[in-house]
This record gives sequence, C-alpha cells and structure tokens, in this order.
Amino acid sequence: MNKENIVKNKETLEKIEKKITASPQKTVEIIDEFSPGLGKDDIERLLFSALLKTIKVEKQAIFLSRLADALRFLEEKNGVQSSYNLLSRLEVALGLRKPTLAMYDHTFHIIGGGEKYGFTVCHALQEVFDITIIANKAVSHQNIREWYHLDLSKCKIKILEIPYFEELGTVHLDPARVTKRMENPFHIVSRESGNYDFFINNGMNEMVYPLANISAMICHFPERRPGSYFYADKYTYIIYNSKYTAGWVEKKWKFSPHKHIYPPVDMEPAGPAPDKENIIISVARFETGGSKKQVEMIRTFMKLNRKVPEKLKNWKLVLIGGSQENNPYLEKVRDLVETSGSADIELKVNIPGDELKDLYKKAKIFWHLCGLDQTDPALVEHFGMTIVEAMQNRAAPIAFDGGGQREIVEQGKSGFRVRTSADLIRYTLRLIEDPALCTEMGANAFDRSKRFTRQRFEAEVKEFFDEVLKKYKS
Repeated sequence: MNKENIVKNKETLEKIEKKITASPQKTVEIIDEFSPGLGKDDIERLLFSALLKTIKVEKQAIFLSRLADALRFLEEKNGVQSSYNLLSRLEVALGLRKPTLAMYDHTFHIIGGGEKYGFTVCHALQEVFDITIIANKAVSHQNIREWYHLDLSKCKIKILEIPYFEELGTVHLDPARVTKRMENPFHIVSRESGNYDFFINNGMNEMVYPLANISAMICHFPERRPGSYFYADKYTYIIYNSKYTAGWVEKKWKFSPHKHIYPPVDMEPAGPAPDKENIIISVARFETGGSKKQVEMIRTFMKLNRKVPEKLKNWKLVLIGGSQENNPYLEKVRDLVETSGSADIELKVNIPGDELKDLYKKAKIFWHLCGLDQTDPALVEHFGMTIVEAMQNRAAPIAFDGGGQREIVEQGKSGFRVRTSADLIRYTLRLIEDPALCTEMGANAFDRSKRFTRQRFEAEVKEFFDEVLKKYKS
C-alpha cells in the first residue's frame, strides 16, 4: 500500500469512527456501507472498538444484541474465524481470561540455537500468557530442561503429527520438499493457529498461514524465496535475530521486518574469571556439507604449527560439536586429525554440557570460520551464538568477517574478524606472541558479551509483547 492509500484509508477510518460515535446502534450498518474500501483487519478493529465502548456505557442486553449482530456480520463478510477472533479478543480485553499464545516450530524436537530462541521466549512470557508449545514430533518438558536449562512447566505441549512427513519416516520436516503440485501438509498447523489469541512461528516456516488475532514469525534467516504456499507476509510482526538477517528478509521477501531481538546466550561461568590454558577451541555442529569449516581450521592449525613450531609447542586446537550418525564430513575431519602429525588437535563430538563449559573456561582463543569462501548467504553465520558463549568465558574470538559475526566482534577491540586463512594465522600469532593482548581482548570480549545475555533477551521480549498486548486489549 502506498502512502496516498494509507492516508486515504486513515481518513476513511476516522470518518467511520465519528459516524459510529454518533449512532452506535447502527455500527454494523455503517461499517457495511464502507466495507468495500476496508481491509479485513480494519473491519475487525472497528467492530472491536465499538463493542468495547458499548459494554462500558450500555446495559448488558444491548451489548449482547450488538455483539450478536457483529458476529453474524463478520461471519458473513470474513468467515467464522474472524467472528471467533473478535469474541476471543473481547474476552481478553474484558479480563475474563489470560490471553492464549501458541509457540510453534517444526524442529522443536532437535537441539539448536533457533529452538532455544523460541523456548526462551516462552520462558519470558509464561507468567502473562497461557502458552501452548506446538511441535510436530515428540518433545518433553524434561528435554527442554536438559537441553536448554529452562523450566517451562507452566506451558502445555501439544504434538501435531503431520501425516505427509510421518509417511516419509523422516526426522527432518523439510518445508523444501513441499511443492505447489501437492496439498500443503502444514495446513494442519495453520488450522491450529486459529485457536489462540497469539501465534508465534519460530521455525521460519513460511508455509504456515497464521489465523490468530496477532501473529509473529521469528526469522533466523529467510532460507527460501517466495514460492509455493508463501505466507510470511501474512504475519502481524516479523521478529529477526540480527541485522544481517533483516537485510536478507528485505532482499528475498521484499518487505521490512518489524522487531530486532538478538538471541539469548547464557554460558557465563559462575564465580571469578577462570585460569586459562593454551587452548584454541571451536564450537560448531559438524554439518554434513562442511559449512562450519572444521577442515579448513585443521589445515590452518597444521600450517601454523609447521611455520612456527616453537611457538605452537604448548598449544592445542580442540574442535567441539554435535553430529548426526553416519556423517561423511565428520569422518573426513577424523581422517585429517589422524594425519595432523606434530600438531596437537583434539576432536570432541556430542559431549555433555558440563564438559563443554569446562573447555570454554580453559580456552584462551576461539576460532569460528563459518562463511569462509561462501557465496550462499544462508551458509554464512546468521548470528553466531557460540562466539558469544566463548566471549562470556573471556576467550578472545577470531571469527569470519561476515554475516551476524560483524555485529558481535568489534574489530581489534573485543576480537578479530578475518576474511582468509592467512588472516586467521596472522591474528592468532599476535595473540599467542602477546599474552597481555590476549588477556585484554578476552576481558573486552567478556564486556561485549553482556549485550547478548538471556536476561537482556527476556527483558526485550517482555517489553515488546507488553506493548503488543496493551494494543490488543484496547
């Protein structure tokens, strides 16, 4: 809608509101008169506003009569979901019940940073909303506690199996499998979304059409361009995890997202600053396609060891990450480690959280090369949660100069950003040769990491949804 149309519509709405104020008993007739030039949301908002005023000044019988007229009118104009939404909104506005909220993600059954984002939103809002977590495969409160240290016992969990993916027998419910030649298997979730006041889609799954009064999509990255069953533009709000992601939403989806909230990171150790050891760590999944660049890091460390063996004598590289079974890329990494010669390299796969925390505490330097030699923006780090985890433990980060990593690491202050393996060698040597610089940069990284804490994340989530809920009730 262009600016001229927005102005015209605003003027039309003001005119309708004045007419309704003058003749509240004719609310439905007045809105019907102007309905050809109104959007669905305009009609619902005008009726809600008029009914909210009516209940404050009229007798109950008059209110119920006008409510019945409004519900019939909405059902005829916009369908039964629209009339249901109006009734739901009135219940919340009148304080008859808590607002309901559904948090959906088609990958909630898999451990990941995006999933942690969605569950932490639930943790922030569970006192205000009656929350239902919707997953397509089994996940439990115990899983959530073990994986993310979050107590979501006040939230209900509902498993909506999707027949299409159940028949395929696949763990990964990939929306990319869905084509326009088939029925949208995610419509089962769309229908469920209409049972709540608020619906949040945390999985970037643009194939879910939101039917709730208020909807939000949390976009970690717009992986697919508009295609079959594209409904991302139907959401009330698009929340994004980094400015990098926002830029690609505008490029791929051709509209601007609404609210920026960085992901929550909570790996800060308790107590005083830990004693450090001569350890370089990298923490990232062993993706089957190799997008996290563990092979390149091993080769760089081997080259560094050959170049200055006396300086690398007491240093080791530890590569940490999760992996699925039968991962050919992980086997390639293992084979390379076995041939690394005098370079001290360790591989840690699917290790317990306590062991990971201990390694974060000990490490002096953190490497992250995701994005190196990449042309696909989806394979560049959209944010970089493990970088922040390392920074919270006073490890000096050296990360690829691209994607969301530019928003985390301040070049030369709280770490270094690199474009090539040669840059990685140069900056790593600077930190090894100058222990005071390494310590200072680790301290600066710790200070910088405070921008991305779970406490700040939850505060921003609460502030945003408080404002949205206030508008919803008025």
